[in-house]
Amino acid sequence: MSQPDRGTGSRSEGAGLSVSGKGSAGDQMSIEIANESSIDVDESLLAALARHVLDDMRVHPLAELSVLLIDEPAMTELHVRWMGEEGPTDVLAFPMDELRLPQPGGHGDHGSSDPDGAEVLLGDVVICPQVAAAQAAEAGQDVQDEIDLLCTHGILHLLGYDHAEPKEHATMFGLQDRLLASWRAQREPGGSGGQGRSGGQGRSGEQGGSGGQREPGAERDSGQEAPEGAG
Repeated sequence: MSQPDRGTGSRSEGAGLSVSGKGSAGDQMSIEIANESSIDVDESLLAALARHVLDDMRVHPLAELSVLLIDEPAMTELHVRWMGEEGPTDVLAFPMDELRLPQPGGHGDHGSSDPDGAEVLLGDVVICPQVAAAQAAEAGQDVQDEIDLLCTHGILHLLGYDHAEPKEHATMFGLQDRLLASWRAQREPGGSGGQGRSGGQGRSGEQGGSGGQREPGAERDSGQEAPEGAG
């Protein structure tokens, strides 16, 4: 995954699913899913996963999140433009509003310091389903599971998590595995929730995470502002 720095951006205007659901505080949480790719994706399921992650992370109940799915040429253009790297990647994250992170293992609310209860724009997660499908086939994984992983990974980056340093890596990927396990357990009552995919190389060739945690694609902090109009 690749993550440009925080900055201002704008939402995609593509057709898709717009979901408003109650967050943990009972207020409306807006999640926009726009599939502009040529691959069918269960948008309702992806929105439910995103809501699960945001609710578990105790994100501001008025938060707004955009998830955009695009084909390889469009992802390649974004990857080259904002990361300076050739070829498509699996997921990009474009954070917008700065949020206050809870301590690992804590229960603080992301963005809850907003005194006026204004909407919190988390940002955009951009996923390439074709790259996800290739990575899933390589690992013997279901494509939807791979897209779930990429979406979760992207949301965590929007919330300020990173894995440039070993300690950050352990925190972020441990959290990612826990969120995906609880999501699988919620979808399959009575199941164990499973384990994160074991390490190895993503499409980009970057090694998988420590402790057998799966690391999406190639990711680094570009030091660039998030693009206007991306995602």
